[in-house]
Amino acid sequence: MGNAIKPHIKNAEKTGVLQLANIGLTEFPRELFQVVGVLRTLDLSNNKIGNIPSSIAQFTNLKNLSASQIRITSLPGEIGILKKLETVNFSMNELTTLPSSFAQLVNLRTINLSKNKFTELPSVFSNMKRLELLDMSHNKLVEVPDHVKEISAIEINLNQNQIAILSEAIAECTKLKVLRLEENCLQLQAVPEKILTDSQISLLAIDGNLFEAKDLHAREGWEKYMERFTATKKKLY
Repeated sequence: MGNAIKPHIKNAEKTGVLQLANIGLTEFPRELFQVVGVLRTLDLSNNKIGNIPSSIAQFTNLKNLSASQIRITSLPGEIGILKKLETVNFSMNELTTLPSSFAQLVNLRTINLSKNKFTELPSVFSNMKRLELLDMSHNKLVEVPDHVKEISAIEINLNQNQIAILSEAIAECTKLKVLRLEENCLQLQAVPEKILTDSQISLLAIDGNLFEAKDLHAREGWEKYMERFTATKKKLY
């Protein structure tokens, strides 16, 4: 495997970018430590690595880390040392929780945790003031709890979970513009009116739940929501 990686390492020495997706890796390559000081982007996706070692902490200049579909069940606590990270993709793994140190990644802009096995919304996102997208679609979430109000994301994607309870605290997310809740287990009465009347949400995607989307149109605040929706649409054109 060393010979297969060697040209990638040479390229990374010049560019700071290391693309190792889909090359048959079965472990975290030791050769990576040759570029530990210069690496800014690392893609390990679609390999059978099975584990991200604690030594990932040495890659302190990393800004983008993609580790999708590498058969991991957990992240090392040392992940929190990588404070320059702006984008992480841990989709299509077997994650159920995040280490508390994940909260230290305050420069994150994009977090992709889709297609894992989370049953609860982690409470580690509250200090991430630059967060633009949190994707937790295709998990096993059953509830959106009160601490969701601490998330500063512009878009939260919770499509295709098993959500039946939606805290009205989500209306307090001051930056949240796009909320995706398609194909969950929500009843009409479980959708808080505050989302329509008192939030910044201008795109609420809610098809595929236990009610007809048009039934939401009769709820108090629908016209207010549509004003935000229309105003946002006009800005795009």
